[in-house]
Amino acid sequence: MSAAPNAEGYADVVARIARAAQAAGRDPNEVTLVAVSKTQPWEAIEPVLAAGQKVFGENRVQEAMSRWAGKAEGLTLHLIGPLQTNKAKEAVAFFDVIESLDREKLARSLADEAQKQGRAPRLYVQVNTGEEPQKAGILPPDADAFIALCRQTYGLQPEGLMCIPPADEPPGPHFALLAKIAARNGLSKLSMGMSGDFETAIRFGATSVRVGSAVFGARS
Repeated sequence: MSAAPNAEGYADVVARIARAAQAAGRDPNEVTLVAVSKTQPWEAIEPVLAAGQKVFGENRVQEAMSRWAGKAEGLTLHLIGPLQTNKAKEAVAFFDVIESLDREKLARSLADEAQKQGRAPRLYVQVNTGEEPQKAGILPPDADAFIALCRQTYGLQPEGLMCIPPADEPPGPHFALLAKIAARNGLSKLSMGMSGDFETAIRFGATSVRVGSAVFGARS
């Protein structure tokens, strides 16, 4: 893939984020683009980096470490995929933001590692808004208690929530539900919206959108 299409895709997404924010009466600077670089070759990422993008999202710990080792200076890396407890040590050491906190065992591991390493990535609780059995995330009825558990038992301070709505349902009600859970728990950040629905997510209050194919083109 040539450099130009990626730079063009990136510029288009940045412009669309700005338009969506303005249409919602919001400051475009309130919305962070997380460019989803998972599985992308370095030659696809380079033009997006060169265009000024500083925030990237990865699905797997090992893949991210091999891709970004020695190249992450000045960047913010988000883990947006499911995190196995046995990878908590590496995740705490490597990522700036972990968006997939969704169970007590993982909360315990992240708290232990943050204490050992003296490094605390920013945390988002992943909520399974569609209550899909195949998907990670805490169920909405359990979210309030889980957030309280993270705070009170493990000393973790999640700053926001993340969701991935069901592919076959309108995303708006899921974004609204996530915003409602965040508001009643005093959480200011909402990671929601991907290539197909990020403008809708911005309308519902997203503070970060996770966009891959619209930035980089479809993965082969």
